[in-house]
Amino acid sequence: MHYSTLYGMRDAGLVEQLSRGVYRLAELKGPSRYDVVAVAERVPDAVLCLVSALDFHEIGTQIPSGVSIAIGPKDRRPRLDYPPLRVYRMSGAALASGVEEHVVDGTTVRVFNPAKTVADCFKFRNKIGLDVALEALRETVRSRKATRDAIIKYAEIDRVSRVVRPYLEAME
Repeated sequence: MHYSTLYGMRDAGLVEQLSRGVYRLAELKGPSRYDVVAVAERVPDAVLCLVSALDFHEIGTQIPSGVSIAIGPKDRRPRLDYPPLRVYRMSGAALASGVEEHVVDGTTVRVFNPAKTVADCFKFRNKIGLDVALEALRETVRSRKATRDAIIKYAEIDRVSRVVRPYLEAME
């Protein structure tokens, strides 16, 4: 479609611009998780992580101010106008393990499972805050979204098992 046709349709109210290069018909209902879907469409190899993954799994009370994604150490940093991105670099097993694929509004979204997300919260506790990591650990164990053994398994992969273990033992 020629850009002038697209802009004419936008100006007439037939289509709505969601972000740079992303449009939808104005009469359609918006996606339930627009920000996550937009990022998954534009960066298909990225994995939803940390606060965004906690929100996706409905763990805790944190509201993400942007979409947190994990990419490889040499991957190009994505440039999006909207939604705001928080990019974290991971490599090897830390990036490959614990990845689940969910279909949201027809788009495949890659997201870390709850146990891996808790381990990542402890790994990046200096960036997101220890209080977020502790709340995620408490809520995940309480709601039985992950077992203690699974959390320890992913904590060992992330090399934070010495940090996580005392908190898990204190919860018993």
